[in-house]
Amino acid sequence: MREVYKVIYLVIAFQICSVGLSNAVELSFGHNAYEVVSIEPEASTGLEKIYVLHDLSGVEMSYMPQSDGANVEWSRFDESGGGYAVPVTGVTFDGMKYTLQNPEGNCGYIINENNRQYCFWLVDYSRYQFSINAISFPDMQDCGVATLEVDAQCEPIMFYTINGVPQELDRQIMISYNTLEWDEENLLYNQKEVELSYENISERVVLTAPLCNTEFVISGDRFLKEWNEERSLVSGTYETISIEIQATATQTIRENDNEQKDESSELGGSAPVEIEFQSYCTDAVAHKEWMIARDAEFTDVDLRLNEDDITHIFQENGTFYVKFVGSNADGTCVTESEVFQVSVGESALDCPNAFSPNATEGVNDEWKVSYKSIVSFSCWIFDRYGNQMCSFTDPAMGWDGKYKGKFVKPGVYYYVIEALGADGKEYKLKGDINILKSSK
Repeated sequence: MREVYKVIYLVIAFQICSVGLSNAVELSFGHNAYEVVSIEPEASTGLEKIYVLHDLSGVEMSYMPQSDGANVEWSRFDESGGGYAVPVTGVTFDGMKYTLQNPEGNCGYIINENNRQYCFWLVDYSRYQFSINAISFPDMQDCGVATLEVDAQCEPIMFYTINGVPQELDRQIMISYNTLEWDEENLLYNQKEVELSYENISERVVLTAPLCNTEFVISGDRFLKEWNEERSLVSGTYETISIEIQATATQTIRENDNEQKDESSELGGSAPVEIEFQSYCTDAVAHKEWMIARDAEFTDVDLRLNEDDITHIFQENGTFYVKFVGSNADGTCVTESEVFQVSVGESALDCPNAFSPNATEGVNDEWKVSYKSIVSFSCWIFDRYGNQMCSFTDPAMGWDGKYKGKFVKPGVYYYVIEALGADGKEYKLKGDINILKSSK
């Protein structure tokens, strides 16, 4: 036996339904095997509700008046709007409620009780069946978007506002597929499911292209889902041509206390500047290339490297630009990373003339040059008799005031330095070193 579905709704005032029913409206549907789907439309429609019924076969629609002896009148309107509503005949009253047998669907109704009105639209879903037969993909696809060719029965479900304005009821047809999403924190691409909702579905659907091979699933609609009769279809495998890349740059930090540092957070500073560049690509990236140039437009590319990741040492003064370029197998989709700017500073080299080894540990107890952007360096230290005390080729190193493991005597010593800056500047320096105290 079919059950009666009842819904109780509060009334809102609208234009032609300008004087709403002050109390709760009791509207019920009888002899319907499926649940009635009730939708509350936008206030601008002038409609209280839209009722969607699976079908209207044998259905009866009943209204319970709010007061005894009320004068209740029913009228019906179409696309012309409520201003052209016509009286409904065949409404019966059993002393408690008014009932309309086999109501007409896909039209609007106005129930007037003592000049207070309740306006709604009634949809006969059997006139708008949804089915999906096939999903295919055209041979030519564009970068960034995927095109689906859909064979489906999906007529728009239209309703009209109280003023006769046509509007489409959202069928909430779902399209789902997998793609890749960049995880900034973990520096990787993760697979994620995309779900898109459509009011209706056309023969060609264009959407954001997946970044991995995937199947598309079309399902719906919201009404069939409510009635446990949802339709769905899975496509064949879509082979993506769309690509996306990310790139990072990590500079090696030197903790040399005598190197003149650039406090900027930008890439570069004192040469040699060592930077590791890493790329992260989606599945369809087939060709990979790092480019290094001296102009931001990459008019003249100094270096091209066909690698996923590279480590490059910048040894020349100036500004360099680095980017990663990826493309798919046939080169129809090309994308670039952000451009990394690397600024290498001019060179500088200063030599102290005194230090005090073995006096106070950690305080001026080692002779070191102060330098910046020195890419080649040689230093020799002699006593006044020409005996070599030490030599080193790293400007970060120094002399601790020892010769053959023992501290030398206080006095004057001499250094000779040959160096080359990242800016091409040559250094040939000579000078004296005064050891103020070499023993305790």
